[in-house]
Amino acid sequence: MGDSAQAETVENQDDTHIALCVLLIEAAHIDGECSDDEMAHVIDTLTNKCGILKEDIDELIEKAYQKRKDAIDLFAFTRYLNQNYSKEEKLKVMESVWRVIHIDGRLEGHEDQFAHKLANLLRLTHKELIDAKISARKQLKT
Repeated sequence: MGDSAQAETVENQDDTHIALCVLLIEAAHIDGECSDDEMAHVIDTLTNKCGILKEDIDELIEKAYQKRKDAIDLFAFTRYLNQNYSKEEKLKVMESVWRVIHIDGRLEGHEDQFAHKLANLLRLTHKELIDAKISARKQLKT
């Protein structure tokens, strides 16, 4: 692979990680606050499920917060994931979002509404949304 192709691959991967991080941060903040448990889960998801190095996490989260602040809505981030993620990868994103939402043991109406909106933007069916929710709950109980 040439240097420019390799650089483009790294840039695309960074953009994908930023898009994912924005969605996880949005899920953590959707109830008006981001608890330590929610942020710990965001970091755990990024490092253990996405393979992002711990030393890169702070910079990624900082970039994601800036992108989130600058964005009008979530469409650009979900569009990017729709273009670069398989259905299976998008289902994993939805599971991760549900885990962040459920980490505090409560599900508030606006959190559920956010998850439904996100699933729609990621082109997931209602059944896939519910399956991801059930899977996330099971993962949190283990």
